[in-house]
Amino acid sequence: MWGRADRAVKVLGRNIPLVLRMTEGVDPQISRRLCVKPRQDLQTKSRSASGVPGHRPTPWERRCLLWAGHYKKPEDIPETVSLDTVRAAQTTLRVKFSYVMIALTIVGCIIMVIRGKQAMKRHESLTTINLEKKAKLREEGASAKP
Repeated sequence: MWGRADRAVKVLGRNIPLVLRMTEGVDPQISRRLCVKPRQDLQTKSRSASGVPGHRPTPWERRCLLWAGHYKKPEDIPETVSLDTVRAAQTTLRVKFSYVMIALTIVGCIIMVIRGKQAMKRHESLTTINLEKKAKLREEGASAKP
């Protein structure tokens, strides 16, 4: 079945857009041209120089592993850890950081409501401040005219 289709593609090849053309050496039933990565690259990236799967964490990643609670002490962190462990620690820290930011935002809102109510008790508002400022400018303008 694929033999006829291949012949038709070769005959009409110059009329078919480049995106739709089959690449040579690719099984037509498994055509994934846009997302194919050589398997050798994937294996070399996930393995360290010693051949053990893992990743040598940077000092920042070591801190992330400690702060996220994956390890108790810096001495407990092995020479190589998996990338999944590092990514999980970073995700945990992102979540913790977002919780802290949410809490700080809520505290800030509460503080601003309290300060606004206190200002209203002192009869301070933007309109009164603005009116006082305009009156002061009018007085300065009137005293400068003579």
